[in-house]
Amino acid sequence: MKYQSGKREVDGVLRNTGRITVAGLGPGGPDGLTLGAWDAVRTAPLLLLRTDKHPVTAWMREQGVAYETYDALYEAHGQFGDVYEAIVDDLLRRAAAGADLVYAVPGHPSVAESTVALLRERCPAAGVSLRIVGGESFLDRAFVALGFDPADGFQLADGTAFRPERLNPYNHILITQVYDGFVASDVKLGLMERYPDDYEVTVGHALGVAGEERIEHVPLYELDRVGGYGNLSLVYVPPTERDDVHYRTFERLHEIIAKLRSPKGCPWDREQTHKSLRKYFIEETYEALETIDNDDMDALRDELGDVLLQIMLHAQIEEEAGTFDIYDVVAGLAAKMVRRHPHVFGDVRVGGVDDVLATWQDVKAKEREAAGDAAPASVLDGIPSGLPSLMRAVAVQKKAAKVGFDWSEPASIADKIEEELREFQEALAGAGDDRAERLLEEMGDLLFAVVNLARYLKIDPEEALSATNRKFTKRFQYIEERLRLSGKSFDQTDINEMESYWQDAKRS
Repeated sequence: MKYQSGKREVDGVLRNTGRITVAGLGPGGPDGLTLGAWDAVRTAPLLLLRTDKHPVTAWMREQGVAYETYDALYEAHGQFGDVYEAIVDDLLRRAAAGADLVYAVPGHPSVAESTVALLRERCPAAGVSLRIVGGESFLDRAFVALGFDPADGFQLADGTAFRPERLNPYNHILITQVYDGFVASDVKLGLMERYPDDYEVTVGHALGVAGEERIEHVPLYELDRVGGYGNLSLVYVPPTERDDVHYRTFERLHEIIAKLRSPKGCPWDREQTHKSLRKYFIEETYEALETIDNDDMDALRDELGDVLLQIMLHAQIEEEAGTFDIYDVVAGLAAKMVRRHPHVFGDVRVGGVDDVLATWQDVKAKEREAAGDAAPASVLDGIPSGLPSLMRAVAVQKKAAKVGFDWSEPASIADKIEEELREFQEALAGAGDDRAERLLEEMGDLLFAVVNLARYLKIDPEEALSATNRKFTKRFQYIEERLRLSGKSFDQTDINEMESYWQDAKRS
């Protein structure tokens, strides 16, 4: 379909369409109206207001200006997004029918005005001409009333679609569209993800409007207890250098690690290499796993931080070498997660976990093909050689099972375990110079068979063995405590007494 200004082609025939002029009413009374906006409003053949709840509308009525409003849509729809869509639908319907209309919005049409953004997006496809007449923005008065220079660093956020993770605490932050206490509550909870509960913020109502302006400074936890929220309300969050705020940002962590590795940093951190850090990476990972096994979430928080430290140090070493930095790591991971989850971020449909795993493997194969990687020489290629033996056994068995080299039922694996146990017992009863070597081999076969049964039954052998280790530790420590209470040491007891305590521990 081809369009030209003021016309659209329908069924091969050019038909006249109207035009939408968007005018900004400014942030308050008539002194905030520009001459251009007032001229557009005053001479409009049809004037539509997003809302009548604005200080200038009473003055406009006194000047004999007639208008319609979309206020009823706010009551008809539960979500602001639905309201804005409904307004734009109506505006385009009227314009398509030939109406030449003026749509007036508070403030400046291009500042925090979702309906205007939608009009910019949809008017070309509808063949409707769109004209924007600017106006004074609420920002102009906010800068004056709150006393800051946006050139020092400034962010504007929408309270109805608040994203606290995007805030930069070094900036002056204005949060608009805080229409009521419910929005204020959402904003408060979002800010508490970045700022302390007692952090002082400012609430501004009708800034620059004579007789109506009100400014309140409150601790963050009281933000939704402030009265008087309305269409002209906003929240100001001042910038800060406080450590307890910036410690919650990834950028600050990056700065800290870079300083530790700098010439003026820590001698130990400066000397580390990928190889020297390897043992710490493994150690911290296992300490994190232990907190998971112990269901200790406070400790897990700390141990995850220690694991993250290792990642940051490795990335910092490469940043100094000019190879990559931590943001390349993050970007690569984010892209990979989106790419390998087309059922979440795309239009692929899956029926369950098995389908998800199949999709994952399919995407991985396409990635290798796109990268020009040669097909693996063996099905078992790609398994890290540094994996603990128990985990490596599972990985080897899973890869073999994918090409059909697997057991048909668990009973057959159980029979295999009995066979391997008999062979181990034969080696145990045997003699000769190679007895130790045969025992080692048969023990390995027995363990491998047990891992196979666990894998087949979808039991994580590492998790199962960890649980048994914890159980054994708890029961053995019970024996130690009973001996201590009776004034005995292990030298003063025997296996029968310890077995008795063991059975008590099992019952407790």
